[in-house]
Amino acid sequence: MMRYLSRSNNYSMDSLRKDFLSGTIVGVIAIPLGMAFAIASGVKPEYGIYTTIIAGILISLLGGSKFQIAGPTGAFIPVLLGVVMTYGYENLLIAGFLAGVMLLLMGILKLGSLIKFIPRPVTIGFTSGIAVIIFTGQVSSFLGLTGIKKHEEFIANLKEIILHIHTINGYSILTAVICLVIIVFSPKWFPKIPGPIIGLLISTIFAAVFFPGQVATIGSAYGEIPNKLPSFHLPNFTIENIIKMLQPAFVIAILGGIESLLSAVVADGMSGTKHNSNKELIGQGIANMVTPLFGGIPATGAIARTATNIKNGAVSPISGIIHGLIVLLVLLLFAPFASHIPLASMAPILMVVAWNMSERKEFAHVLQTKSSDSLILITTFLLTVFTNLTTAVEVGLILAAILFVKRMSGLLTVAKVLPDQDSEQKKVKPHVVHEGHDCPQISIFTIEGALFFGAVQMFEKSIMSTINHRPLVLILRMGKVPYMDTTGEGTLTSIVNNFQKQGGQILISGIQAQPLEVIRKTGLIHELGENHLFEHTGDAINFALTNLNYNKCIGCKHFAFQECSQLSKPQQMQEIGRKMTVQV
Repeated sequence: MMRYLSRSNNYSMDSLRKDFLSGTIVGVIAIPLGMAFAIASGVKPEYGIYTTIIAGILISLLGGSKFQIAGPTGAFIPVLLGVVMTYGYENLLIAGFLAGVMLLLMGILKLGSLIKFIPRPVTIGFTSGIAVIIFTGQVSSFLGLTGIKKHEEFIANLKEIILHIHTINGYSILTAVICLVIIVFSPKWFPKIPGPIIGLLISTIFAAVFFPGQVATIGSAYGEIPNKLPSFHLPNFTIENIIKMLQPAFVIAILGGIESLLSAVVADGMSGTKHNSNKELIGQGIANMVTPLFGGIPATGAIARTATNIKNGAVSPISGIIHGLIVLLVLLLFAPFASHIPLASMAPILMVVAWNMSERKEFAHVLQTKSSDSLILITTFLLTVFTNLTTAVEVGLILAAILFVKRMSGLLTVAKVLPDQDSEQKKVKPHVVHEGHDCPQISIFTIEGALFFGAVQMFEKSIMSTINHRPLVLILRMGKVPYMDTTGEGTLTSIVNNFQKQGGQILISGIQAQPLEVIRKTGLIHELGENHLFEHTGDAINFALTNLNYNKCIGCKHFAFQECSQLSKPQQMQEIGRKMTVQV
């Protein structure tokens, strides 16, 4: 904390007061959320509190976002629940530690910016899918159903609810409704007090006074929450366990990286600051390596808590540190009382979290576009709900990449052009070319768009059809080709070789820096000849006109260039051949 105070010349007691206020408010909000997220993830509620304390303080200390509040989040729930059910809690700690190592390496290798390139429809799709899973996962607690078994599959969990609907508990519903109503309306009634805390307290007291012992509580389901510091515990790090947990750890790391950087971006927009994405990943990595050693679950930046932190006047990362210390203080002083909280009171908190994270407006907005993004969104959403997050993100990214390539390939245009003699500047245009007006010896093509693996087939087809007509000179105008990959270069090399074998010459005009660098590295520039590269198309045409077979020009009626009227006359051909001028 003193490090931050010493770094900021403007930090004052007033700043500390603001940080203390915002940190306290966020800390109070984080307590029920931490327990709720832990329970929904299939672990004991105190593990969520431990995560809030340790990860919250470390990420504020070491992260790259000034206002980031970190801890367990809803986005992790389906992933962590799946890991716990498949591998057990002990292996979840190993997965969390490995995820921390991966995040740390991502930050050290400066991969923070790469996560930002995940398409928005994929992010919205899996976030909305997670929201559906969280919401439906709380229906049984809301209704007070008994005998419910948790499953990884969404459909299996729905079947459990239907099969046990006869065990519905009216007291649980009443408790949950009281909490939900208070959460929804408390911002209007008590704008200064966090709604989840009010709802939790009032519904818990109501249930304890009017129907004690009639609803399941945290204590009856998970035992009493200990009011002590978490103890150090080294997970069973064996080669077998590490290899087994690499894939789940990778999913946790990617999801944690995405969530934390999205939260940091939101914080930037609200506060006018700029986060350091790589430093943020390093902080997230260290926090997730330390937290499992004290029984905590994976953590990441929490968008809602970060926004609350900023709205309540936070000045520096100290607010995040205070938030962790407040949770620690509550744990030490009031943990036994938390055991009496009904599970029905926790359910509405998570349902509201799910509703808020569902991104329903963004979801509807993307659907309205009726574009390929809509297909990516729906696919990712459905796979998240009905399979798992790993499959959803992988398929979403692959589908996004395929559709992106398809869109980009459609943007490449190859048009045959000639100088427009009716225009003042004699610029080359495609509409000038037609059957009776097309030079038999010089073909000019304008290429627009990226020349990459997804577009080379159309490019090659357009150019090769011209080669079959065997012109003497082929001019490629590449001033509007911003990028060329090795597939594009290979296709261009093939065209050059085929054309030169037939005795023709290829000239390139206006080539940009990146494609020029590619043909230099591959040696294609030597096959072309550096004297066949021109800055302007006019210079390339001048060069081409001096390399014609003038005998073929005699009697030609195409008049593609302004010199053609003279070249077609036998008596003037020799003189014009010696001195060529062109104005394009």
